[in-house]
Amino acid sequence: MAEILVEVQNLRKEFAGTVAVADVSFTVPRGEIVGVLGANGAGKTTTIQILLGLIKPSGGKVTIFGKDLERHRIEILQRSNFSSAYTGLPSNLKVWENLLIFAMIYGVRDHRQKIDALLEMFEITHLRTKITGNLSSGESTRVNLCKSLLNDPELLMLDEPTASLDPDIADKVRKLLRRIQSERQITMVYTSHNMRDVEEVCDRVLFMHKGRIIAEGTPQEVKDKFKQTSLEDVFISVARGGDVLAGGGEEAR
Repeated sequence: MAEILVEVQNLRKEFAGTVAVADVSFTVPRGEIVGVLGANGAGKTTTIQILLGLIKPSGGKVTIFGKDLERHRIEILQRSNFSSAYTGLPSNLKVWENLLIFAMIYGVRDHRQKIDALLEMFEITHLRTKITGNLSSGESTRVNLCKSLLNDPELLMLDEPTASLDPDIADKVRKLLRRIQSERQITMVYTSHNMRDVEEVCDRVLFMHKGRIIAEGTPQEVKDKFKQTSLEDVFISVARGGDVLAGGGEEAR
């Protein structure tokens, strides 16, 4: 049995009486890439924010690396990292300056060599001296991905990592993430609205709807459960379906 790196038990989050996450439980073994899926408002972003310690849950417990997140947040975050297509780095700094600052925050050894290697890996060495605020959204996304790997994280949380990339670069990023996971056994929690991303990258998916997990399994198992030929069809049926029923008329669990 693989070591359980992330354990979420009966997670709940309310905002002014509105339930964003309701009694969510799941585990993520070391080395697995897990996709957290759902339409806007399903609760996936709130779940990721709780895992990052950005917001506190209203109930339940999160354990990462065998440690309680609330009591050991700093220690856990030192072994983790995060990238989002919607989170910008300081815009007035050059790319290399941004990466240097984060490398120093994480205590990265040989940080200059590490930065150069990551820029080359994501094919953006030519952006090294560019002002970050002048980058395109796709360029910013790749710089953010470089930032997320500076400290060789054991746990990497990715929010829409290919959202701003053209198809060619998105394909390269997907393949790169799979290679990194295979070589380094990095555990990843991955949110995306791009179902091709999910089918190519994720070992397992958690499908959320109205703050609950309604389906869980490999991409193929989830497609079979809803009797659909693609995850995109599952996504559309869930987003439009109101009270969701899996194929065959039984309530999805």
